[in-house]
This record gives sequence, structure tokens and C-alpha cells, in this order.
Amino acid sequence: MSVNPMAYEAQFFGFTPQTCMLRIYIAFQDYLFETMLVVESVILKKVAGFPNCKISPFQVRKSTEKFLLFMKEHFDKLFSKMEEVLLQLVLNIPANVLLPEDKVHEQFSYSKEQFQALQDEISQLQQQYRAEASAGQALRAELEEQKVVRAELEKIVQWFDGLENICREHGTSNLKESFVFLTENSKKLQDVLKDVEEKSKKIKKQDQLL
Repeated sequence: MSVNPMAYEAQFFGFTPQTCMLRIYIAFQDYLFETMLVVESVILKKVAGFPNCKISPFQVRKSTEKFLLFMKEHFDKLFSKMEEVLLQLVLNIPANVLLPEDKVHEQFSYSKEQFQALQDEISQLQQQYRAEASAGQALRAELEEQKVVRAELEKIVQWFDGLENICREHGTSNLKESFVFLTENSKKLQDVLKDVEEKSKKIKKQDQLL
């Protein structure tokens, strides 16, 4: 059997020429075996019709096998020549023939260097796409974060608006003046608290001395 893969022929026929030849070989071989069995059965019937014949069925089988081996050797030689002719002249696509589905390669032919350049360009485009996709994902994450910050800022603005309304209700229209007022009162409260703590410590010391 031929060792040439004949891939282009397989693309056209839908099967490899070697597979075709193998099936033909098996079919011929099976037919030869069946023919020998028929011949053997006919000889056995003929021998059985002569009671004085000294040929036994075993001898008939042995002779049949010997003849089958002879036929198979000659068949293999003939088939080898037939296979060579069929693979070269019948199941072979010449090198100058282009299949219809491959006509595009004839119109847009590329050298090895041009093909490599295209591969490099594709690789660069893929890297750019990944970088842009990553940047887009980062921008979307930043937008989500900005939405959260904006919501917090809106809460703070609402809180200041509420605080300003409270200040107005208590007669203070300026928010800055209100903060100054609250700061001063806070310091006064802290001073009072310190004074109370110091007096409490003195009282405790006096109680301990008594």
C-alpha cells in the first residue's frame, strides 16, 4: 500500500485513495476465498460419487489450501501493479490542478514572510483588544465607584441643608456663624467638664484624709 498521505485527494473524494484500494483488496480477497470454498465443495461431491476413489476430504482440503496460497501470491502481485496504476492515473490530482474551493488561494497568495507578518499583526491586534477591554473594565469600575461617592456627597449636602434649616429656626442665618457658635460652646463645655473633674478629685482626696 502507498504511504503517501494524498491529503488533497482525500479533500476532493471525501476518502483517502489508500482506503479505497484497501477495500477493493479485501473485497477481491474475500471473493477468492469464497470461490475456493465453492470449488472445494464441488470436488468433494465429485469424489463422493466415485466409491472406489481413494482421495480423502483431508487431501482435498490440503490441496485447496495449497491452490489458494498460489492464487493469493499471484493476486497480490497483480493487485500491487493495479494499485500503482490507479493511484497514479485515476485517484491522483495533478500538482497543477486547484480545487474550486481553493481558488481563493490562487487569487490571494501570500509568501511565508507575508503570512508571518499577518500573524504578527493579528497578535498585536489581539493584545490591543485585551488592553482596551481591560481599560474599559477599569473605567466601568471607576464609574461605579464615582456613583457611590456621588451618593455619599448627596447625603452630606442633604445633611448640611438640614443643619442650615435648623440654624435658621434658631435665629442663625449664617452657617459659618453657627459653626463658630457651636465651637465656642463646645470649648466652654470642655472647660466646665475639666473644672468639675478637678473639683471631684479634690473632694475625693479630702474624704480619704478624713
